[in-house]
Amino acid sequence: MTGAKNKIFAISGSTRKDSSNFKILKFISKNMSSKFEVEIFEDLESIPHFNPDSDTDNPPEKVTLFRNKIATAAGVIICTPEYVFSLPGSLKNALEWCVSTTVFSNKKVGLITASASGEKGHEQLGLIMKTIETDFTDKTQLLIQGIRGKMDIDGNITDKTTLSNLLEFIRNFENQMEDLN
Repeated sequence: MTGAKNKIFAISGSTRKDSSNFKILKFISKNMSSKFEVEIFEDLESIPHFNPDSDTDNPPEKVTLFRNKIATAAGVIICTPEYVFSLPGSLKNALEWCVSTTVFSNKKVGLITASASGEKGHEQLGLIMKTIETDFTDKTQLLIQGIRGKMDIDGNITDKTTLSNLLEFIRNFENQMEDLN
């Protein structure tokens, strides 16, 4: 009999249905060890706009659900595009709801930016995640530039270097998670 699986909460930073970022998270979910169970969150648009006046002991229900998913996960993977040299507003909004909490403190995270360029967005994601005290390394981060030309419509990774980098990211993230046990 095997032990309980480590739950990984995966957040797609894109609100576009069937986005490249969602497809990458599906790829990761399929290729992770059987020790891990990945839940992909695709509902960023349902989280209300951040308002410090509402960030009380009784925040909006969608915020509470989001925070609880992060708090109860062994680890979190964020895969996001870059919009106008920054993070998508919906992802930043969701993260802002977590600043006043400790849900991300010392949480093992993996960070992927998959976009046309992605450099500035990836830099900002790293800064935000350091600010909210997550645990990640250079080995649990990945920048994939020109993602649309590196996968087919079904989400299959067609670029060999990208495929290799994603598989290495998965191994590194799993190794980081093994440190929990």
